[in-house]
Amino acid sequence: MIKLLKNLKKKDYLFAMISLILITTQVWLELKMPDYMSEITELVQTEGSKMEDILLNGGYMLLCAFSSLICAIITGYLIANISARFSKNIRKKLFNKVIDLSTAEIKEFKTSSLITRTTNDITQIQMFIAMGLQMMIKAPLTAIWAVTKILNKSWQWSVLTALAVVILLSTVAMILTIVLPRFKLVQKLIDKINNVTRENLTGIRVVRAFNAEKYQENKFEEVNQELTQIQIFNQKAFAIMQPIMFLVMYFLTLAIYIVGVYLIKNSLMANKISLFGDMVVFSSYSMQVIMSFLMLAMIFMILPRANVSANRINEVMDKEITVKNGTRTEGNTKEIGTVEFKNVSFKYPDAEEYLLENISFKVNRGETVAFIGSTGSGKSTLINLIPRFYDVSEGEILVDGINVKDYDLECLYNKLGYVPQKAVMFNDSIVGNITYGDNGKEKTKELVQKAIEVAQAKEFVEKMDKKEQTKIAQGGTNISGGQKQRLSIARAIARQPEIYIFDDSFSALDYQTDFTLRHELKKYTKDTTSLIVAQRIGTIMHADKIIVLDKGKCIGSGTHKELLKNCKVYQQIALSQLSKEELENA
Repeated sequence: MIKLLKNLKKKDYLFAMISLILITTQVWLELKMPDYMSEITELVQTEGSKMEDILLNGGYMLLCAFSSLICAIITGYLIANISARFSKNIRKKLFNKVIDLSTAEIKEFKTSSLITRTTNDITQIQMFIAMGLQMMIKAPLTAIWAVTKILNKSWQWSVLTALAVVILLSTVAMILTIVLPRFKLVQKLIDKINNVTRENLTGIRVVRAFNAEKYQENKFEEVNQELTQIQIFNQKAFAIMQPIMFLVMYFLTLAIYIVGVYLIKNSLMANKISLFGDMVVFSSYSMQVIMSFLMLAMIFMILPRANVSANRINEVMDKEITVKNGTRTEGNTKEIGTVEFKNVSFKYPDAEEYLLENISFKVNRGETVAFIGSTGSGKSTLINLIPRFYDVSEGEILVDGINVKDYDLECLYNKLGYVPQKAVMFNDSIVGNITYGDNGKEKTKELVQKAIEVAQAKEFVEKMDKKEQTKIAQGGTNISGGQKQRLSIARAIARQPEIYIFDDSFSALDYQTDFTLRHELKKYTKDTTSLIVAQRIGTIMHADKIIVLDKGKCIGSGTHKELLKNCKVYQQIALSQLSKEELENA
């Protein structure tokens, strides 16, 4: 928690100092009122007292109460500002950190957990600052100040108050010991609920198609029930605290008056009025002490959960980024549009076996190189190493003759036009999706239209009500899979990169659209390098080079015709899709 609080700004510290002064003033005013009450009590019981003196002391009490209210309002406003700004800054830092995490690190934390940490966990800390900051200052200040005022009144009353405080502290300590370990479970179960909910929403079509609504409901209910049981247990434990505290408070008041009766009865006549005033004052101050510990108990209710949330946020913030940014920015390179793999091997973090082993090849500017192989052969993983979604375990990858690890990531990404296996659409217009992001190049209207045309998306875009300004729903749920892929390809074209990476990006297209798109793309990007992962032989048979992967190893490299003669795996894939006549005439 303390580590996170270091993110407070100078303005926040200034507001905190002003709040400290106001809270101190507020406590002084509240503790001053019993003195005026004692004075009024003595005046009422003393013969010859003037009404003006009683009213004057009453007026001072009202003034203290009103001034205390003003201090409380201003303090609340200042601390609300501190907590809101703090949560905004932490949320921004956490979001930026998540963006910098590699794919492996995001998988380690899980998407649902990262969402919880960015929302619910930060809210817990904001709540603690908004409520706890006032109480953490006010409670001990009130308790210590009140105790100093009542120490010399009566040792009997002091013993009663000390006994009440011990009972309260023992109750709080016992409850926290039971409840504290369960707070971490609560946050983890919220992660699980987020995960189940997210899974259900993203897969809603499959859920309905397979009549799995009841299955999903049971799955959610299981996690929800577990969370509910823990929350009920926690609330029951804390529910015990409040009645015990009020019971102690009322019994303390009763005990003070019972002891006071005996003290007044056995005192001299001259001391009776003074002792009665002390009893009234002591009763008020003892209530202030108890209320202070009640506030501390509330802090102890909020602090453990906030502390768990802070630790979860710090886990992300302190996570060492494995894909570190290089220093190479835009500048002259000996080569343009080249990609070279030199003895590249890769295995996922904590995995024992290599997914890719000793891969070597070079792609020159303007060439189209395709990758094919059975499912799980490492095709997608291989091309995902180029934009450094993962870093190689052994060997090196060169782009334009420079190791990708040496590049500033922004510079590296500006060289690439990446089209993922699963087309990603954002909640924006068609133009917004195509011109998405900042790659350092101005995208004109003509460029966008050309990208749409080359990607074979013009036909369906022109039919839409607002054409390029038509809104695309998050995830592209209002367009088909083939339309999403074409818009995703248009986004890469509009980037005007040196190197295109297509990760099985033509799979949702019909054969005619696939053929036309590749033909137009080849004309438009004749001086641009293209790397294509595909399952269809028809998509890659005209590539300048085809690399065949099997179980993470390169078992064949060459043109379509060369591989038909020399590579059995390629022959099997080809014959499973096309007849011998079609292959011979290709």
